[in-house]
Amino acid sequence: MPLDVGRLPAPCRKLTTFQMLACRALTSVGRRAISTSVCLRGHGHGVAKVEDFSLPAYFDRRDSPLPDIEYVRNLDKDQKALKEKEKGSWATLNKEEILSLYRIKFQNTFAEMNKPSSEWKTVVGGILFLTGFTGLIVWWQRMYVYGDVPHTLSEEWQAQQVKRMLDMRVNPVEGFSAKWDYDKNEWKK
Repeated sequence: MPLDVGRLPAPCRKLTTFQMLACRALTSVGRRAISTSVCLRGHGHGVAKVEDFSLPAYFDRRDSPLPDIEYVRNLDKDQKALKEKEKGSWATLNKEEILSLYRIKFQNTFAEMNKPSSEWKTVVGGILFLTGFTGLIVWWQRMYVYGDVPHTLSEEWQAQQVKRMLDMRVNPVEGFSAKWDYDKNEWKK
């Protein structure tokens, strides 16, 4: 079955047969993905829950110790019973119940927030890995990419170049030749 070039999208019209088939398949897949995601969003079957950032959020921070909302938003039946018991006398609450009430309100204690983390190990490890990898790249380039050092950087070549510049009397007023004593054949002191 020959392809109808008139029905292809504009970018696909000046291609080979294989390229036309690939372009046609990819454009239809793209259209299908877009239309499917629009349908899902339109009918309320979204994949991810959208957060409303205008509402207060919970954050454990040392500089702001009282968050706007409680850590646990949806209480189960045991937590609801504990919250009702909290409204009474606190003398009837044991240590575990007080701790449970605290964990409903806050995720971490100050001691837990101030506890040092091991993140520095990851950062130092990453820096050392990248430094080592960069060193390997530099070594590889010196071994296989760069050639030998140019002959113009050798000591004898540079001495010949200085002698030639002095023979040509390059910049005799304030520059290179001005610092050479031509009578004594040495640098001026």
